[in-house]
Amino acid sequence: MSKVEKRTGYFESFDGNKTYYEIRGEGTPIIYAYGLACQFNHWIHQVNYFSNKYQTILFDYRGHHKTDIPLKEENLSIKSIAKDIELLCEHLNIKKAHFVGHSFGVPILLELNKMNSDLALSFVFINGFVKNPIRGMFGLQEILERFFYQFKKGHLINPNITTAFWKSVLLSPIAVPSLSLAGGFNFSLTNLKDIEIYSRGVAMVDLDVFLTLFEDMLHYDGEDILSLISDPCLIISGRKDTVTPKFHQTLIAENVQRPEVLHVPYGSHCTQLDFPEFVNLRMEKFYKDHYPKG
Repeated sequence: MSKVEKRTGYFESFDGNKTYYEIRGEGTPIIYAYGLACQFNHWIHQVNYFSNKYQTILFDYRGHHKTDIPLKEENLSIKSIAKDIELLCEHLNIKKAHFVGHSFGVPILLELNKMNSDLALSFVFINGFVKNPIRGMFGLQEILERFFYQFKKGHLINPNITTAFWKSVLLSPIAVPSLSLAGGFNFSLTNLKDIEIYSRGVAMVDLDVFLTLFEDMLHYDGEDILSLISDPCLIISGRKDTVTPKFHQTLIAENVQRPEVLHVPYGSHCTQLDFPEFVNLRMEKFYKDHYPKG
């Protein structure tokens, strides 16, 4: 991912669950939190850029890729992942860090701030939301939620069939153009390989893990936490994002104490992949403006 040397490791969280992480570079830490069922590739451009000036840290969520699935389903939640970040910082002896969250990563960082507001130097929220994102997705909230619960019910009855269907859809030739048409990516800007890696990555995540976290996301409401965020906060939205439309980011900007807003005209739900140079330069300016001495 980056020419800077990579260091890897695991640590045991509050329930003994083993969490995988990667570190590159030296200096002030930047910790990245990706979207639901995503993977490190979503941060490839940011890590390549910032690892030469900062210490960049990536970690896999519970049940994602190299991190274990917790033994208890109750420990598979947004709050549990936020606790993992807090303990990751403790494990690495990090007292302060910049945090960057994309999509599902934003509620996780909100919960982290609620748990330990002393950890953050700043937040960058990219295509984020603080409550049920389906509420604005294509204007089909009721239909999508009904489909989700029907699919979950079917999975409880026959997990083999639903898992096979899940993987066949995500690994089919139509997956990449479908994800783009749905507003997840800007097909003309995002590297095709990045979209393919995402699709394969989602297929690799255990379906029970995905459904459990997705349902937790549907019930999540972190609006009351926003006013508690006193650190500098850069909110980035994509005007072509139909997954988490602009009003989600506007809600964040209207409620945090020190907001800065960047609306990217042709950005999709993955603005950091659509316009990596633009996003990186804006993030770098944000860090330098607020912490000119590093």
